[in-house]
Amino acid sequence: MELKGRKVIALGERDGVPGTAIADLVKTAGADVVLTLTQCYV
Repeated sequence: MELKGRKVIALGERDGVPGTAIADLVKTAGADVVLTLTQCYV
């Protein structure tokens, strides 16, 4: 996926994939992460 130059909000889940992992992934694809959150959805 081409994300170079795009701005991304990384929303993760505590029991699933954390936001920091998503942010790291999209950074390698060239995106600019503007917000990273990890929430607990119950």
